[in-house]
Amino acid sequence: MSSPAISIILPVYNAAKYVGEAINSLLEQTFQDFELLIINDGSYDSSEEVVLSFIDSRITYVKNENNQGLVDTLNRGIELARGKYIVRMDADDICVPLRLEKQFTWLEKNLSTSVVSCHISFIDESGKVTGDWEEDVNTVSCREIKQKMAWANCIAHPTVMFRADLIKSYRYNQNQKNTEDYDLWLRLIADGAVIEKIPEKLLLYRVHEASITGTVLRKSNPFFKQFQCKKRFLLQRTMHGKWGLFESSVLLTTIFDGTMGIGKHIKAIVKD
Repeated sequence: MSSPAISIILPVYNAAKYVGEAINSLLEQTFQDFELLIINDGSYDSSEEVVLSFIDSRITYVKNENNQGLVDTLNRGIELARGKYIVRMDADDICVPLRLEKQFTWLEKNLSTSVVSCHISFIDESGKVTGDWEEDVNTVSCREIKQKMAWANCIAHPTVMFRADLIKSYRYNQNQKNTEDYDLWLRLIADGAVIEKIPEKLLLYRVHEASITGTVLRKSNPFFKQFQCKKRFLLQRTMHGKWGLFESSVLLTTIFDGTMGIGKHIKAIVKD
């Protein structure tokens, strides 16, 4: 069996309401040489029924025995992927038809690029566009992304296309739950990887009550969340004897995040 050009990793966890639309948006891509790895991470709703209703030879359905969490599920998908490139996709988002074609072409033409992303539009539960992400819109070039990443994440996780050999050697860090993407960007950039962004909105990013963006990250102290992620990243760099200008920049912003996080926490206590 010949390998596809692209492997799409689509984790599913209780996403019956949206996963059909996500799958359709992938099957209707203008670029068709891909495999779609759908990994059911222990869903207890009707997600499996929705997924199995699609009959397409490019779909491979995998089922975790129980809920393993996003990081383990993504790493399992990376292990199974056979494509030259690996794409991330979430079960509640929608791809614009040209997404795969544009990202594939970008990586084929720009051999120094390790990861290519794109802009997003936020949508609500009904699919209505609700706005843009400022950090996303304002960062396109490798230089802009690197500068911003020292402070905060500026890439929507389900927008990326990786070179498969690269992501297979890095994988996601199990100790960075809910910030596994930001940790990965930091590690890649610190090692000199080129991350770029196509300045087009090629993904509709859904925010709803059950999504991570709509629950865990929104309700937590964002400064503490960034502080913990960066602290773990810097600890790993120190343990492996890797330290440069980028790590020094991240250290300074980590101190800033800790200070701001404490201030936000104190204000919340006083307010209560």
